[in-house]
Amino acid sequence: MNAIRYDSSDVAIRMRNVTKIFGKNSLAAQALLDAGRSKTDVQAETGCVIGLNDVSIDVAPSQIFVVMGLSGSGKSTLIRHVNRLIEPTSGEILVDGADVRQMANDELRHFRRHKVAMVFQKFGLLPHRSVLDNVAYGLEVRGVGRHARLEKAAKWIETVGLAGYEKSRPRELSGGQQQRVGLARALALDTDILLMDEAFSALDPLIRSGMQDQLISLQRSLNKTILFITHDFDEALKIGDRVAVLRDGVVQQQGRPEEIVLRPANDHIEQFVRDVNKARAIHVSSIMEQGKFSVCDAAVPPTARCDDVLPLFAANQWVGVIDEFGHQIGRVTSQQVIAALARHTPPARQLLQASPGEQHE
Repeated sequence: MNAIRYDSSDVAIRMRNVTKIFGKNSLAAQALLDAGRSKTDVQAETGCVIGLNDVSIDVAPSQIFVVMGLSGSGKSTLIRHVNRLIEPTSGEILVDGADVRQMANDELRHFRRHKVAMVFQKFGLLPHRSVLDNVAYGLEVRGVGRHARLEKAAKWIETVGLAGYEKSRPRELSGGQQQRVGLARALALDTDILLMDEAFSALDPLIRSGMQDQLISLQRSLNKTILFITHDFDEALKIGDRVAVLRDGVVQQQGRPEEIVLRPANDHIEQFVRDVNKARAIHVSSIMEQGKFSVCDAAVPPTARCDDVLPLFAANQWVGVIDEFGHQIGRVTSQQVIAALARHTPPARQLLQASPGEQHE
C-alpha cells in the first residue's frame, strides 16, 4: 500500500462544488441543475434525486462544524462523502490535503481506520458484545492486540462516564448510555477527525442536553476536528463553532452561529432563528469591555456564549474574560448581556443596523 500523506493545513476538510445525483439519468439532471431548475423539477423530469448541489465548505482543524437542515436537506448525504461511504457525482473532497476521491481501496481502508471515526444516530452497537468489547471493536479491526485495545477502551469508557458498565450488554443500557458507548468507541480510535451524524437525535431532551455538554467538555481537551450533523437549530447554536444551513442539497448560509442568528440570509433561515435562544449564539468577545480590571472569581474565554455566563452573575457583578494563557483581556457585565439580547430581538431584517461593527464572512 502506498503511504497516504496528510499535509498540514489551515483546512482539515475541504469540499468544493460537490454534487450528488441519485439515479441513472445524472447527465440530464446535471444539465437541468446548471440551467437553474429546482430539485423538484429535476426529479419530475428525470426521475433523479438531488442529494447535494454544488456544495462547498471548509472545516478548520480543532473546530466543531455543524451542518444543519431539515429532513431531506442532504446533510447526512454530505457527511458520508467525507469518508466516501457515498461517491460524489462531481466535485472535490480533500481531508488534510489528501484527495479522498482518488484513494485506491487499500488507501481508503487505511484512511477510514486511522484518519476518521464516525458516530451514528442508531448507535450501531454489537448486541452480543459487552460494552468493553464494543468500544474496543474499532481497535480490533485495526489490528491492535487484545490487552492494549481493552486497556484503551476502558480509559474511554471511564471518560464518558460509564465506569462500572464494562461487562454490560447494550440491551441493558439506556439510550443515552448506548450513545456514550458509541462516542467512546469513536474516541478510542484516536483519529484526528470525528464525523457525527445526528448522533444525539434519538435521545430524550434532558439526556441529549447532557450529551451536548459532555461533547463540549471533551472538545476542550481533545481538540478534535468534528463535523456534526443535526436537524435541531438550538443544538447547532450550542455546540457549533461554525454552522452551515442546508436546504434541498444547497448551502443557504454558513458562518459563526451569531452571524446566522443576527443576519439570516433569507426567509428560510429567518424562520429558524425567529424563536431561538439568542444567548446561545452571541459570544462574549462581541460584547465584552476590553482592558484589565480587578480580579474576579469567575472567568470565561472569549469564545464563551452569553448562555454560559448568565448563571455566573448570581454570585458576581461581572465576569472576567481571559485568553488561552489565563491573562485577563476584558470583562462582561449582566447589563451588557441583557442589552445585547434586547438589541437583537427586533425582526431579523433590522439587525444589520442594530449591530454595526460586526463583520459578515
